Amino acid sequence: MSDSEARGPEGTGPGAGGARPAGAHATGADPVRGTVRGGAPVPLSVLDLVTVGAGGSARESLRTSVEISRLAESRGFHRHWVAEHHSMPGVASSSPAVILAHLAAHTSRIRLGSGGVMLPNHAPLAVAEQFGTLEALAPGRVDLGLGRAPGTDPRTAAALRGPGRLDEAAEEFPRRLAELTRFLDDDFPDGHPYARVHAVPGPVQGPAARPPIWLLGSSGFSARLAGELGLPFAYAHHFSAAGTLPALDLYRQSFRPSAVLDAPYALIGVSAFAADTGAQARAQVLTGALSMLRLRGGRPGLVPTPEEAAAYAFSPPEREFVDGWLANIVHGTPDEVRAGLDALVARTGADELMLTANGHGGAARLRSYGLVADAYSMPTDS
Repeated sequence: MSDSEARGPEGTGPGAGGARPAGAHATGADPVRGTVRGGAPVPLSVLDLVTVGAGGSARESLRTSVEISRLAESRGFHRHWVAEHHSMPGVASSSPAVILAHLAAHTSRIRLGSGGVMLPNHAPLAVAEQFGTLEALAPGRVDLGLGRAPGTDPRTAAALRGPGRLDEAAEEFPRRLAELTRFLDDDFPDGHPYARVHAVPGPVQGPAARPPIWLLGSSGFSARLAGELGLPFAYAHHFSAAGTLPALDLYRQSFRPSAVLDAPYALIGVSAFAADTGAQARAQVLTGALSMLRLRGGRPGLVPTPEEAAAYAFSPPEREFVDGWLANIVHGTPDEVRAGLDALVARTGADELMLTANGHGGAARLRSYGLVADAYSMPTDS
């Protein structure tokens, strides 16, 4: 491990004692830990894939994301993250930084972040500049969530990264993470090739806070690394539920206190969909399940309508996949969703839940978040 890798992000290495957590401001607001609202067991947040349904458009889906962000802010959701995906017709979130800048212009309090930026797809300097710009646009409201997966298929990942980099990208993650952190802090040591390279906006222009770094993952690699570096960790329970408990255990066992956190802080992404009736919720989540089935089969497309999903003739293997997928989605009436989320917190000990409502149509997704807020008696204008 190189010196920069051993240092770790956010001033967690030697000499970091007494440093103020990255992103903290004079108000003393915690840049990582969320606030519980209403009767929720833990802070609730939003994970947005900016899904595009059949008959809809990316423009409409991006408009829905603004409406979700405004609703989430007014109802006390803690943060709104946008996930990076590529070459998927049913998802319009290929450029999280661009979308987050748009959301920042339409909100004033809710935290905004990447859930996440897939670091192997990007030069660390480019990410540092994008998120330095976001921090300048929305001071104290930006999270930088990082993942090491491609967020797409191998062919598209190769197109993003360039020839010869596909196999090395994941293994290079710790080094690239350390490099990104150096750019954010503008503290490459003398003699380093990048010592005179500055990410702007950034500290070279004067004292400035920066976004806290989160590590995202669906395996033990990021869980262990987040723990060793004393960083907050986000686990993708919504598509890898079987590994949730082992990953959270590994994160907590590996955790070392840092200038960022004195104790572990883990959120989990959760597929959750509430509707007025259980049948309506089931119809919506079935659209997402069919969309995932097609994606896994190499046939990605727009999210199908509830009518198309209901009429689809599933083969026995397809039905088995869909049933397993739906079993990990908390869905139903508001009361049923509340009970399911409460049980999930009790089972996992998660410090925060980040809800993703994947279905067809912006109105149904928006209503789902509102119904969850109602179920927990969250405030109507936080």
